[in-house]
Amino acid sequence: MGSGTVLFRNVQLTIFFFFVVTTLLIVTLFYYLQTRIALEYLVLMVLFLVLVIGYAIAKLSIEPLREHFTQLEHFSKEILHELNLPINTIMTNTSMLKRKIEDEKSLKRFSRIEASCAMLQERYKELDYLIKKQMQHEQVESFDVALLVQERLKLLKPLYSKAHFHEDLETISVNIDRIGLAKVIDNIIDNGVKYSPDDAEIEIKTKDKKLTISDKGQGMDEVELFQIFDRYYQSDESTLGFGIGLGLVKTYCDKYKIKLHVDSTKGGGTIMQLDFSGVI
Repeated sequence: MGSGTVLFRNVQLTIFFFFVVTTLLIVTLFYYLQTRIALEYLVLMVLFLVLVIGYAIAKLSIEPLREHFTQLEHFSKEILHELNLPINTIMTNTSMLKRKIEDEKSLKRFSRIEASCAMLQERYKELDYLIKKQMQHEQVESFDVALLVQERLKLLKPLYSKAHFHEDLETISVNIDRIGLAKVIDNIIDNGVKYSPDDAEIEIKTKDKKLTISDKGQGMDEVELFQIFDRYYQSDESTLGFGIGLGLVKTYCDKYKIKLHVDSTKGGGTIMQLDFSGVI
């Protein structure tokens, strides 16, 4: 049994025991005093006891959880720090070694290492983002969606070397959580490549306050379209992945009032559109 399960069970048992004992004490006290003091004083005493007991129960409930989450937060920050250091070390040393190599095959291998390290850095940022999100510390800022798309493509293109990206980008100014939107863009592009042939065709357009990402992959039928935002759903079980990406996309869009439209046909590709007109 995990430590979290034990913690919640112990809290539950403690609260239950405390509630039963205090209820019995109140009933006993009420029975003893009802014939000895005036009714209005008795009501005030009982009300006071209820408030004291309510505060005690709340404290019993919250304090262990607060301590548990404080320890978890501290542990998560330590893990993030430990992850960041080796990633930066690998990237720095890879870059230095790459300068001394002229062989084309070796250079390609080093490029793949650098791309993988860049992706690890992104996972690090995502983990940091999710932890901050749980603590309600998202960083809302003003930025251009088109510039963010270009930034993400600069990172993603080396990872999807066989895919072809077509961009038509116009400025869209927004004031929302930038890291979260970067994660949304990554997830949509990743799905477009994942469910397309090796030479995937991905079109990305920002126009009229809308970001549109389309592919020419396997597409989805109506039944699949109803399920794609379920947290662990995958339209193709043979494709690697955890099936949580589009669930996070939907959650993010709902939070920032971004209208999310999906148009797809089986065998005809998928179009996903984010309409920012409600947040600008």
